[in-house]
Amino acid sequence: MMPKQSRWALWGAALFLAWNGLLLLFLWGRPPSSSLSSSSSSSSSSSRLPSELIRLAQDAEAELERQKELLRQIHRLSGLWERRRRRQKTPPTLPTLPTKTSLASPSPEEPVLPVLVLACDRSTVRRCLDKLLRYRPSARRHPLIVSQDCGHAETAAVIASYGDAVAHIRQPDLSDIPVPPEHRKFQGYYRIARHYRWALGQVFRTFRYRAAIVVEDDLEVAPDFFEYFEAALPLLRDDATLWCVSAWNDNGREQMVDVTQAELLYRTDFFPGLGWLLLAELWDELEPKWPRAFWDDWMRQPEQRRGRSCVRPEVSRTMTFGRKGVSHGQFFDQYLKFIKLNDRFVPFTRLDLSYLKKDEYERSFLPRVYSAPEVRVEELQGNRRRELGAVRLQYSGRDAFKAFAKALGLMDDLKSGVPRAGYRGIVSFVYRGRRVYLAPPRDWTGYDPTWS
Repeated sequence: MMPKQSRWALWGAALFLAWNGLLLLFLWGRPPSSSLSSSSSSSSSSSRLPSELIRLAQDAEAELERQKELLRQIHRLSGLWERRRRRQKTPPTLPTLPTKTSLASPSPEEPVLPVLVLACDRSTVRRCLDKLLRYRPSARRHPLIVSQDCGHAETAAVIASYGDAVAHIRQPDLSDIPVPPEHRKFQGYYRIARHYRWALGQVFRTFRYRAAIVVEDDLEVAPDFFEYFEAALPLLRDDATLWCVSAWNDNGREQMVDVTQAELLYRTDFFPGLGWLLLAELWDELEPKWPRAFWDDWMRQPEQRRGRSCVRPEVSRTMTFGRKGVSHGQFFDQYLKFIKLNDRFVPFTRLDLSYLKKDEYERSFLPRVYSAPEVRVEELQGNRRRELGAVRLQYSGRDAFKAFAKALGLMDDLKSGVPRAGYRGIVSFVYRGRRVYLAPPRDWTGYDPTWS
């Protein structure tokens, strides 16, 4: 079949020939001028003949110019159609599209690290979400997933008001949980454990993320919250002796931390929670044996910890404003509401955090602790011997630890024998402006779970 462009070229040529044929017929059949057919004298006809011939020649010349222009246009269009025909014969070069894998998988330099917010019936979740959205450096790298339990309508409306800025998922099982009679007043702890299991399952099984930051709806985050976790993620992946990174310092009251060292991080054997990062591999390990209640204390048991540590900051990157809850304000009025929230941005991703790897950490931290001069608790309380700088207060048993902790304003409870914020039994804090290490003897051999 003749291509469409060729048909147009033939039509143009035919039009040209037809037009010229009509022109010739017009010129041949042109009637004589009235002056020529007049019966006037032959001298008058003879005088007008040259001018009539000139006029006819001029008309013919003008018509030929128009025909030339028409021919040029046909030639130009014919060339354009030919070029188009040649291009159509050559398959077009298509741009290389990203594969499905490249679309789904972030580059190693910018891993996706979602934040899972567990919510229930606190409409004040807005305070938590506002700060997360305010400090979030990238929506693509840090999607916010709000998992709601309880079916509380007001809280659901608050979450929905954020639109596409957050993903709102709902725990489907709101039924009562059968509990032993002696645990009837702890029904809330059973619900929380059930919610955690479902929500973490969504993050790691349904959404298939490889790591996640977990916060609850009563936490406010610091300006460098995301920066801190982004920097700590590679460390958590590389060091098998770490199993979490936490934003929380249990002894982080303002007078007990050095706010001038906001970049200082520690290893701790105590699972802090309250804003923490875990890997999908850890969830693979924990999910099959997840407890029915009291999930955080369960995490602190030796069977789960397995000798691993977490990273925690000198100055907390979260603070809690949730006095209302299943714990009925336990520790809130005495400790939690006084936690200092870091307000100075630390560029953690530009810092070398390799000092937190176990071998390097123990090579520097332990000598620093045990080279510090030993003092008595009375000397600390009396603010004596300040010329010594950092000092060490040694305890030799559970009762001694609890007595010293209570006297100095530390949290004195132990979980499976591990003190809050402790590493190898050592708790680092600031007391009256100087660094203090509350530490066991140098020959410490491990935690005693009976100390709980």
